Amino acid sequence: MMFTRKSIALAVAMTLPAAFGANVAAAEDKATTLPEVTVSASKVDASQPVGATLIDEASLAPKRSATSDTASLLSDVPGVSLYGNGGVSGLPVIHGLGDDRLRIKVDGMDLISACGNHMNPPLSYIDPSNVRSIQVFSGIAPVSLGGDSIGGTIVVNSPAPEFAAAGQGMLLKGEAGAFYRSNGNATGGNVSATIANENLSMTYSGSTVQSDNYKAGGDFKKAGPAYINPPQAPAVSVPWLAGDEVGSTAYESDNHSLGFALRNENHLVELKVGYQHIPYQGYPNQRMDMTDNKSNQVNLRYTGQYDWGTLQARAYHEHTRHKMDFLEDKEYWYYNAASAKPLAGGMPMDTEGRNTGALVKADILLSARDTLRVGGEYQRYRFSDWWDPSGAGMWPNTFWDINDGQRDRYAAFAEWEARWSPQWLSQLGVRSETVKMDTGTVQGYNTGATYLADATKFNASDRSRTDNNWDMTALARYTQDSSKTYEFGYARKTRSPNLYERYAWSTGGMAMNMINTAGDGNGYVGNVDLKPEVAHTLSATADWHDAEQQNWGLKVTPYFTYVQDYINARRCTAADGSGGACTLAAQTTSNNFVFLKYLNQDARLYGLDVSGYFPLAKNTAYGSFTATGMLNYVRGKTASGADDDLYNIMPLNAKLAVVQHLGSWTNTAEVQMVAAKDDVSQIRNELKTSGYGLLNLRSSYTWKKARFDVGIDNVFDRLYDYPLGGAYVGQGRTMPPTGGSPYGIAVPGMGRSIYAGVNVKF
Repeated sequence: MMFTRKSIALAVAMTLPAAFGANVAAAEDKATTLPEVTVSASKVDASQPVGATLIDEASLAPKRSATSDTASLLSDVPGVSLYGNGGVSGLPVIHGLGDDRLRIKVDGMDLISACGNHMNPPLSYIDPSNVRSIQVFSGIAPVSLGGDSIGGTIVVNSPAPEFAAAGQGMLLKGEAGAFYRSNGNATGGNVSATIANENLSMTYSGSTVQSDNYKAGGDFKKAGPAYINPPQAPAVSVPWLAGDEVGSTAYESDNHSLGFALRNENHLVELKVGYQHIPYQGYPNQRMDMTDNKSNQVNLRYTGQYDWGTLQARAYHEHTRHKMDFLEDKEYWYYNAASAKPLAGGMPMDTEGRNTGALVKADILLSARDTLRVGGEYQRYRFSDWWDPSGAGMWPNTFWDINDGQRDRYAAFAEWEARWSPQWLSQLGVRSETVKMDTGTVQGYNTGATYLADATKFNASDRSRTDNNWDMTALARYTQDSSKTYEFGYARKTRSPNLYERYAWSTGGMAMNMINTAGDGNGYVGNVDLKPEVAHTLSATADWHDAEQQNWGLKVTPYFTYVQDYINARRCTAADGSGGACTLAAQTTSNNFVFLKYLNQDARLYGLDVSGYFPLAKNTAYGSFTATGMLNYVRGKTASGADDDLYNIMPLNAKLAVVQHLGSWTNTAEVQMVAAKDDVSQIRNELKTSGYGLLNLRSSYTWKKARFDVGIDNVFDRLYDYPLGGAYVGQGRTMPPTGGSPYGIAVPGMGRSIYAGVNVKF
């Protein structure tokens, strides 16, 4: 597996080729990088600063046939894990901080999940086949790429526009691919085409994927979970009950993009329009499913090189219409107890988000030693979430969960980079950011006691909030010699609450269960008075390797983060509202789902990332063999209030692999090991999971214009629970005989899956 690592240290002028060709299109997100070095596994460039990793095309290509979830492309980056979610909607985590605590940029756009369950996170808006590079800043991100986040930054780029070479005439090229995965019977394909001359370029790219429910490993049906054949279940036929399928895991997704680019000397203008449609996507750890998601995107960018440096500007707009209801698996369980029949009207929920942003950034070359990077950003977000009545207990009103929610950001930043000597480099940055939030009045389905008191209290409150946030980063790198590099840094990062954390208002049990970005099966209510999170992070890296970085390497990164006003949760009480869910029993139970209210607590996280590579044999009759390895450990606990572990912290985990290169073949045998998760959040009744080990096999064959990939994930069909998969609630709220989803069942991981894919360039 190949990684390309880059630094954030050198002047912009050194990153732009004289011809100012296709690479300029990617300059906005790469302008702070040093020349790239392609290495194997966790091998790193000695000039790499703390936490910055670039995954290039060579690393991405063999992964695309195995996944349709762009977030999973990050699974081999040290310190990164994934929250379980829908099949194309995984949520990345860096050092225990994930989801909205990360800044995720897709082609320069700051996308926002328009859903109370975060079913449409930023990375779900780009298919893996359209990703050409991913840049990950773990923990300490430059202020020019940070903002409104505390855990790090992920920058995803689609292919840069291409132009014909001088005298070439018209450039015509394309690419097509297809794949199949046995588990879930997943099929899909992608196609792209470019037509260009020396100054104009037009590119289309499209992709599609469809998958049924996946099957868990082992003999899932005989493993003991009661939900496979629950007592007193209505006698109707549901496909997934007949086998080892994991309900609510099917999905379908279609993506289309059309790009136009104009190049003139040292200037480039690029316009991209995109459309996504997800007709359905199941969520095993949510009580709802996605029944439709449409997104339209317009993205305009300018990049220009001047004598003094580089100027970049961007403006974008994204419109999302998102719908939730019950797909087939959940529909079976949501039934009327008196008639033992499914709810005919379902439970429709709709959202609409409009996201508009702009960025201007200049990289100014002050001297051969110094570079000043300054810029400003603006983001305007408008969002509504409403639920039409569909049953007798709901009439006559539409439930307004969030009515004209507003979240606007204004930011300015400055960074100074200095190369003091061949050994020493530093970067200092400061960012000021204002976040303004507000929302309109709300109402429940009806004026009964379940909703009226909560809505009245919320509507009478002062809902307008303004947070004045600031960030600061300080990085340094010392290169002792060609085989030893030491890096260290400090960051102060700030994140304001999202709309749901502040403005979800109802304490009715059903309404609270619909607000869950954590996948833990619990219900949540917001808190208007939440403060922004402020994280202080210290990180250091020791990187040892041979002088040519061809034989061996070892990288060790310890880190510590203290978060003031971490947005956590507590059990809700009767004083929080009149919806009826915040009962005394719900406050004390330790073996059931609970109802929670967001609150601020201090928290601390610390951990260690270790990665390395070592050649086992070179140029033998059977090729060359390289051993690679990665180990991640993170621990998170509250530091104020009740002593508790933070939710969804990945336990100790490691990957060991042997990679064989033989001619055009690349073969990999990988062992993935995960320890038991015993440190869990008591306040959330988080589920513990057992440790496990998986064997994965992969093989690739490349030609000049084509490649073929084949592999087997979970070779021995191991039954396991993924530690960050959340709680299984696929049956909904009203399953007999208990009147609720069975507590205590984790979402099982995917069983054996054989996949194959082919990609051809023309």
